[in-house]
Amino acid sequence: MRHSYQAAVGLMRALRYDLLPAPTRGRRVDTKRREFLATCAAAIAVAGLGLRRAAAADKVPVLGLIFPPANRGVPEEGVAMYGERLKFVVTGLGVEQMTPEGFDSVISRIPAAAEMLAAAGADAIELTGTSLTFYKGEAFNQKLREAVTKASGLRATTMSNGVIDGLKAVGAKRVAVATAYNDVVNDRLHAFLLEHGLEPLVVTGLGIEAIRDVDNVTQKDLIEFGARVRASAPDADSLLVSCGGFRTLEIIAPLESRTGVPVISSMPHGLWAGARLVGLSGAAPGYGKLLSRAA
Repeated sequence: MRHSYQAAVGLMRALRYDLLPAPTRGRRVDTKRREFLATCAAAIAVAGLGLRRAAAADKVPVLGLIFPPANRGVPEEGVAMYGERLKFVVTGLGVEQMTPEGFDSVISRIPAAAEMLAAAGADAIELTGTSLTFYKGEAFNQKLREAVTKASGLRATTMSNGVIDGLKAVGAKRVAVATAYNDVVNDRLHAFLLEHGLEPLVVTGLGIEAIRDVDNVTQKDLIEFGARVRASAPDADSLLVSCGGFRTLEIIAPLESRTGVPVISSMPHGLWAGARLVGLSGAAPGYGKLLSRAA
């Protein structure tokens, strides 16, 4: 496309002197040359449009992420899943406790965070934190998405939407749920899943409230915990591991192999939803059944 553009410009320059009215011609310009000039100009316009479209097609999409904790960096899981195909800009809200009261204390900060990410170049925004976005039900989850869009002018989703979409994509109906949360937050998640037509057969949590304590849970711990929760609900057709702070990307496939059911987890499948929002397929082969699906 660039060669076509340069050739058209070169031809225009070569013809420019000849197209000027010569003294022997008075003010008359050859009509055929006028028509040819117009054709060349049109060719340049089309070539230029093609270059702009090619540049847009080559642009790496940027996903903005609003995290519950204040100082969460670019997610390593996102880099592992999408490499150079997706860029991230991030900010945090300062949640310290994974409780309804802890979430209530930061809700007013969400619009400013969305504005910041839009100014940083985000193409779309995901509000992460599964419990932050499900703890008051789907109507509130929708209000949060709308608040992000209103503040930023960008499309928005939430981590809760990501796990719901993931569960439905694998055909889940009866779900075993392993979480980081206390019983109050688990009850909110139970109700949220029911709102979306999913039957939580068991919701078992680790009782964590301080968000900093999530980092103490190892991947080995999560495999054993997830397997126990699945075993406690033998009729479950899927397993949800809920907490965006858990590092679960690398254990999805091993946990699926051990439990025999598809596994959906907060951060990986939240990022999957965000990637789809900016135009990617979301596929990340090697990380479980859903993420390994072809585009």
